[in-house]
Amino acid sequence: MDPTVDQALALTGMKDKTPADLVADALAGNAAAWNEIVDRYERLVWSVVRGYRLDNATSSDVAQTVWLELVENLDRIRDPERLPAWLATTARHESLRVAKAQKRMIPSDFEYDTEDTALPAVDASLLQDEEQRDVLRALAHLDDGCQQLLRLLTTDPPLDYDTIADIVGRPKGSIGPTRARCLDKLRRHLGAGERS
Repeated sequence: MDPTVDQALALTGMKDKTPADLVADALAGNAAAWNEIVDRYERLVWSVVRGYRLDNATSSDVAQTVWLELVENLDRIRDPERLPAWLATTARHESLRVAKAQKRMIPSDFEYDTEDTALPAVDASLLQDEEQRDVLRALAHLDDGCQQLLRLLTTDPPLDYDTIADIVGRPKGSIGPTRARCLDKLRRHLGAGERS
């Protein structure tokens, strides 16, 4: 059989696997399993990292560190079915560590003579869309808990309430009511922005 056909069949089979199956396959050295893990959860990692308002280069470094941590600790994950929660928690811890380190840095008078024009297309489109800017401004007025919860509820691929509850450290039954309160606060901030 053609090797490209074998690879396509291997990749097709990966889409139906559970996180625990992917972890087991990756531990066995299956490259397709590693690729599926990254494909399936890279947006989750990015959504958590970007929530800490790090610049693009730093966000990229933090995301890479999360994946390196996974490579180094894959065999130590106690409950492989909770891989998305492990990734989100690791991304949160690494983002916090880097953000705190940046706050301790002492700024100098040095200025770069070139402008960083490497903004991803997603950021450029967000900046161009006034409605999304208003939502982001209103989101910034919410407490950290609401910001984190709303970001987790809008990840792609979507997370289930069990995973979100694990990440935020709340009972699963409190996610819906908390979500409703956070959305009400967001609406009030959006309404206040329209009146001003």
